[in-house]
Order: sequence, then structure tokens, then C-alpha cells
Amino acid sequence: MPLSRREFTGRSALTGAGLVLTGATGAFATAPGALAAEDAPEVASGPAPSPGYGPLVPDPRGMLALPAGFSYRVITHSGVTKLETGEDTPSNHDGTATFEGPRGVVLLVNNHELDGPRGDYEFPVPLTEGLVYDPAAAGGCTIVETHRDGRTAEWVGIAGTSTNCAGGRTPWGTWLTCEENSDRAGENGMTKDHGYVFEVDPYDRRANRDPRPIKAFGRYDHEAVVIDPRTGYAYLTEDASEPNGLFYRWVPPHGFKHGRGQLRRLADDAGVLQAPRCFDAGGRFVDDLSRATKIGTVYGVDWVDVPDRDGGTVAVREQFDGEDVTRARKLEGMWWADGGAYIVSSCARDESPGVPHDGQVWFYHPRRRTLTLKVLLGVNADPGKDGAFDGPDNITVSPYGGLVIAEDGEGLQHLFGATERGRTYPIARNDLNDSEFTGVVFSPDGRTLFANIQEPGIMLAITGPWRRSPRH
Repeated sequence: MPLSRREFTGRSALTGAGLVLTGATGAFATAPGALAAEDAPEVASGPAPSPGYGPLVPDPRGMLALPAGFSYRVITHSGVTKLETGEDTPSNHDGTATFEGPRGVVLLVNNHELDGPRGDYEFPVPLTEGLVYDPAAAGGCTIVETHRDGRTAEWVGIAGTSTNCAGGRTPWGTWLTCEENSDRAGENGMTKDHGYVFEVDPYDRRANRDPRPIKAFGRYDHEAVVIDPRTGYAYLTEDASEPNGLFYRWVPPHGFKHGRGQLRRLADDAGVLQAPRCFDAGGRFVDDLSRATKIGTVYGVDWVDVPDRDGGTVAVREQFDGEDVTRARKLEGMWWADGGAYIVSSCARDESPGVPHDGQVWFYHPRRRTLTLKVLLGVNADPGKDGAFDGPDNITVSPYGGLVIAEDGEGLQHLFGATERGRTYPIARNDLNDSEFTGVVFSPDGRTLFANIQEPGIMLAITGPWRRSPRH
């Protein structure tokens, strides 16, 4: 049922408050039709205690600059560490999730964003028997087991997939790995269709045999996925352009119950895949989320059915015209918390229509059916200078308050945090190269922050004097 103007106006005032991130701000004019919620918090103009953990200290090992008192260790390193079977750790680390094992063991599922044929890469995901979808594709994910004493083990979770970018952890303790590549069989050397989501079980190796795509979620350039534990709805992002990608909702069929292995049993056309159509408090259609220019902007959301979710002749995002749907620039990572989904729309420096920016984070509230702008980073004028951030990508909600975001922007690359009400602060800087950070996620006990340097492919465990962030 469409959301009425009266319902939306009443709800929007309740959802505007939240994160106001001021790390790299620019001068923005009010977007046409944007609604700035009346109770959106203001950024304090007076002096305030500095958030975070202090300045970053250059790493004598030349890998990871951290605040004083913090340290890191390398968990996996492509071409250096080995799998259980003796092959090299695959390269191009991306989305990651953590799972609790026995006696302090932490299991991590780690995507490898390899987008071409296997011959294009020195360290593709090994074609482990029984775990291969398409033997021509280089990507997939590995499962990493870490112990308190520093011991590690790594093995293949799925192989023969392509461009495994972000993904998402399920409420029942599995991983959904997403292909950000919609090549058809016969294109770019592929032997099967790609652009799907696959489920990987970190606990049961047998459950991963004979990989089967979850075609009900659609075939497009998938980035991330989260599951609403209350309703079972899936929310998915698409990182694509010309035209910009979409934020999707999958509604399960009546009577479907989630659980380990249930998604792979779905019919290809099970449930309904939908795309958003957003509007402001005046009922005016919003064509692209880049039009929002104020923290606290709230849009109502209606959902439009996707005609052909497998994109048989026309790509899914191209099946809509004009005022059918609302698009967004570089929809990236997501994280489920606070009863909804935090959604990253990365840099839009050359975006038209809209206003250039270097990153947004939105919050989708499923009960109210609203999208609220929580983070807005202005264009970073000097990406080579330390102290400002751009291009948010992977994201997690910190157990210490606020967000932790992996930067995939221009110039220097950081992990950075954001307090619940006020400001950004650095957590780490890549001192090795100019590769992006990916896979940012805390251990189940909150003591360790895991993150990856995507190229060559290094998984890091960061520990230190974590503490609750101030709310300003």
C-alpha cells in the first residue's frame, strides 16, 4: 500500500535526528524538495573535546598508521599466507563478517573481489572440488579461523564466482556473498551467468557444496545485503552507473521461514523484488538521492515491483524510466542496526542531476518506510592531505557507539569513525599503498576490529584501548 502524504509528514519528524558527521564538509544549498527535519541536531559551534583516539602514528613497518596504544597483526596476506590445502591466500580482499567459534575462536568469511577470468590473476580463489560455481571465474570467498594464541587456518567457502564485493551476515549465522558483475555466460570468458547472491556457511563445510545462486534476489551488480530479522525481508544495494543503481527490497513468499540453507531452496521467482520510489513531504518525486543536501533530510519510500528480476534482455535497473524509481550514486555497504539498514551512497563528484558530494550514509526505517540522511561528506578539496575523508564504502556500527567506515576515495585511504552526534575521527591510515580499505567489522566480543587492505589482499586485526565514543 502506498504511503500517504499525511502518514509520511507525521513520521518524518520522528526520524530526522541522528548522526551529523562533519569530517569533510562543503557548502551546500538546499536541494529542490528536500525536507530537513525540524529536530535534526545542530553541529556545535563552540569548542568540544576531540573525539576518537588521537593522531595517527606512522608505522615503522610501513603498513598501518594507528593511534598511540593501538597495534595490529596480519591475519592473511595474499601470496604470503597459505590455505589448508597449500595454495596461496587469494588476492583482492573485500567484504568480511565475523562469527563466534568455540573457546575464543573467531571465524571470518572474506570475499575476494576478482572480476575477470582466472588467468587474469596470480592468486585467484582455488577451485576446491565441490565448491565451484563457474570454473572460469576467479572470485569467491575464504573462511579464516583465528585463535587467541595467534594461530590461523584458512579454507575456501565458495569458488568460481565473480567480483565478490560486499555482502552481508544473516541473523541465522551464515554469510551472503554478492557478485558485483552481471556477465552472461559467454561474456568475458564466463561459462555461467553471474550477478547473483550465494549463501556460505562458516560452520558447516558440507553445506557449501554444489553452490547455487539465490536467483530470487535478482541478477544485477550486487554490492551488499542485509536481512530484517523481524520480517525476513532482504534489502540489497547495487553499485552501478549509467543509469545509477538501485536500493532493492525482496519480500519473501507467504509462509517462507528463513534458516540455514533455506534460501538456496527458493524457486527462481519466489517472493517479490522491488525498487524504491522516494518523495518528499510535499509529495514531490525524488529522482536521485544525491539531491539531498542537508543532514536530517527525510524521504518517504514506496516500493515498485521489478518486471524481470533476472534481466533477461534488459538490465534490471534499466527496466525503469523517468519517475518510476529513485536512484543513487554508487550504492555500497550496508549494516543492519537500530531496527533498520544503514546504507552507503559513495562519492558523487561529477553527479548530475544533484549536488556533488564525497559520500552519504542513509538510514532506512522499514516500519516507517522512510530514508533519512545521516552522513553527508562534502567534496574533499585535497585528498592527498591527511585529516579529511571521502568515498565511504564498507561500513559497520561500532559496539562503542557511532559508525566505523572504510574509505575508498581519492588520495590517502583511512578507516574513520563517526560519533553518534557530531564528528569524524581517524582510526587507521594505509601507509602501504593507495589501495582502499574493505571488510571493516568487529569481533563478536568487540575487542578486535578487523579490516582489509584490498590490494594485494591483507586482512588485519586491530586492537587497543577501545572506549565508548562521546555523543557530540
